[in-house]
Amino acid sequence: MIEDMQEKYDITTYKIGEVARRASVNKETVRYYEKRELIPKPDRRRSGYRIFTQRHIDQIKFIKRSQELGFTLSEIQELLELRMDEDTTCSEIKSEAQEKYQDVVEKIEDLQRIKNTLVNLIDSCAGEGPKGDCPILVALEGETDTGQNLR
Repeated sequence: MIEDMQEKYDITTYKIGEVARRASVNKETVRYYEKRELIPKPDRRRSGYRIFTQRHIDQIKFIKRSQELGFTLSEIQELLELRMDEDTTCSEIKSEAQEKYQDVVEKIEDLQRIKNTLVNLIDSCAGEGPKGDCPILVALEGETDTGQNLR
C-alpha cells in the first residue's frame, strides 16, 4: 500500500541509515529526535522498517542548525511548533531569536568574568613553593576575598 502511494505521488522514502547520512547525524540521533517528537513519526513498511521522507531530513537539518546557534531541544521544539502553526507571525519567531540572543550575551559576559578571574588567579601564582601556599588553591577554597568573590 505504501509502495503504491509512493509510486502514485512519486514520494522518495529512505531508511534510517540514509536519513542519518543525508542529515549528517548518526542513527541514534534520528531515533532520539523521533523519541523526543522533534520529527514526525515515520510510517512503517510491512516489514516493520521505518520509512522517512525528505521532510524528516529537512527537519533534522533545521534542528542541527538551531542547536549550532545555541537553542536547546526544548526551545527547538517551540520553534518547530511555531513553524507548524499557521497563525504564527514573524514577530513571534523574532521574539524567540531575541530571547536566545540575550541568553548568549549573558553567557558571553559570564565567560568574560570567568576569564578575568582565571587571569587574576594565574597572575597571583608564582608557580613556585609548596602547594599549600598556592594562591590559586587558597582562592578556590574560598578563604580569601578573591576566593569568596570568584566570578
